Amino acid sequence: MDRRKFLGAASAVPLTAAMATMAKAQDKKFTIALVPGLTTDAFYITMNKGAQAAADALGVELVFQGAPDFNPVTQVPVLDAVIARAPSAILIAPTDTTQLIEPLRKAHDAGIPVITVDTFIGTGVYQTGAGDADFPLAYIASDNILGGKMAARALAAAIGGAGKVYVSNVKPGISTTDQREAGFKTAMAEEFPDVVVLETQFNDNDANKAASQLQGVFARDADLKGVFGANLFSALGAGNGVQQAGQTGTIKVVAFDAPGSIVDNIKTGLVDVAIAQHPAEIGYFGLVSAFAHLTGNSIPVSIGTGFTIMDASNIDNPDVAKYIYSE
Repeated sequence: MDRRKFLGAASAVPLTAAMATMAKAQDKKFTIALVPGLTTDAFYITMNKGAQAAADALGVELVFQGAPDFNPVTQVPVLDAVIARAPSAILIAPTDTTQLIEPLRKAHDAGIPVITVDTFIGTGVYQTGAGDADFPLAYIASDNILGGKMAARALAAAIGGAGKVYVSNVKPGISTTDQREAGFKTAMAEEFPDVVVLETQFNDNDANKAASQLQGVFARDADLKGVFGANLFSALGAGNGVQQAGQTGTIKVVAFDAPGSIVDNIKTGLVDVAIAQHPAEIGYFGLVSAFAHLTGNSIPVSIGTGFTIMDASNIDNPDVAKYIYSE
């Protein structure tokens, strides 16, 4: 992974040295708030640990405050409460590309810098002077279109390059899962002409619903070969549906994200492949970017982090297992 440098005038300086320089230049105590998509998910817990590591190194107070579910209805009141505390900057994983624009504009209008992490508002292209959602300073996340393409390639390989598959997704309007689905479908169309992608099933982040949907798709298409779960709950639900249908090992499951439970799921065959993001890096770079801006330094408007592919052949490898999310 390309570990970015944050200081434009000192782009040749390693990140650790840049952090030290910024920390020495600090003349006040900053408070940076991290508002996750939800507080109970291992992905965001791991992101918070990465942000906390950077906060500790830089002498910043980090506030982690969010809702227990991934929903703009519950996230907006949390965001309003965070804005009322007037932090130095806000890192946020918006739960909707459009419904969080105006709530986040309140922070911007109050002079609080905003950086989106993991998910974005609008198109995710910021600081262009165009559109009504370009005001955040930066977007820091995995390249979810690439992640979807990686999932397509993994699933195509698992099913021998031919057969029927579908995407189990959450709901439209979530930037990350929309992009994963788009990347998946693009790669299948361009690279695997013998793979037929059936209609996407939306499960509202309900694993039980995802399991029922898998069985429904299998009932209509008994020659179903695979499913891509665009987030963890989608994949685990689909995997349970495969198991309930007695098709474990026959219908392949590719999961996005990798909490601790993914180890057993891969070893038992419930999931065949997992695409792990690097959420600690997202949190780390988010905190450092906010600090750099607060100390008068320029920052990139977009920072991408990497992926690690996990399956039964490498899940016990320490170099792979280190990317399993914290619980």
